[in-house]
Amino acid sequence: MASLLDYVAFALVLALGCAIGSFLNVVVYRLPAGLSLLYPPSRCPRCLHRLGKTENVPVLGWLWLRGQCRWCRTAISPRYPLVEALTGGLFMLIFGYFGWTWQTPGYWLLTSFLIVLTLIDWDTMTLPSVLTKSGLVLGIVFQTSWGWFQGQGLEGFWQAILGALVGLWLFDGIRLGGTLCLNQEAMGDGDPKLAAMLGAWLGWPLLLVASFLACVSGALAGGLGMASGWLKWRQGFPFGPFLALGGLGSLLWGAQLLQLYRQVFLLPL
Repeated sequence: MASLLDYVAFALVLALGCAIGSFLNVVVYRLPAGLSLLYPPSRCPRCLHRLGKTENVPVLGWLWLRGQCRWCRTAISPRYPLVEALTGGLFMLIFGYFGWTWQTPGYWLLTSFLIVLTLIDWDTMTLPSVLTKSGLVLGIVFQTSWGWFQGQGLEGFWQAILGALVGLWLFDGIRLGGTLCLNQEAMGDGDPKLAAMLGAWLGWPLLLVASFLACVSGALAGGLGMASGWLKWRQGFPFGPFLALGGLGSLLWGAQLLQLYRQVFLLPL
């Protein structure tokens, strides 16, 4: 039975996630445009009115304003509260899975990076190096610290380095092979860097699971897109969102999928 403390904890995690999601919206909008992430404060993009305290409350502020600026009545995209709610929901999911451990805030950070990279790639077909490189460094630091805390010495560091190299080499190989087969650029140079970042956070076994999930979901989405006429043959589409989705899936269920794979193929556990 969940106790009152558990409900309070999940409510606080949800509020924290929604607040972080509000900042992630700022990063997604301002980073590709080369704008400061801190100044000016949140405001209407049309009339430049600065949002008040009640207007800036995650999710509830958008509902309070009925999806439009209070002053000039410009429509505010529903993506903003959706990103806030999604971030809050994922924060609760990670907290429910990893509990009161140091892994939880680390994976909250990874999730935040993946949400931002997903939306920027969707909007601009780019994965900013400033995010993938900083995410890679933070992944190495996280795995090293966690391994040291677990009494494994520098094993976490080497696992992170190996995972990053496997991710980079694997997707560089896919990119090169696809380019040669299609006689056109098959993948952006940001995708191998994102794979390297995921490898640093997850380690190479879970990276392989993430890559499999990303390729399957990407192929399904591409096939459905062409069948519906939304995509044309050889038309590019962002792969970063599928890598991010595969990374989150591997983070939460990758160990179980690996165990199932070993059992099916009678491999040693």
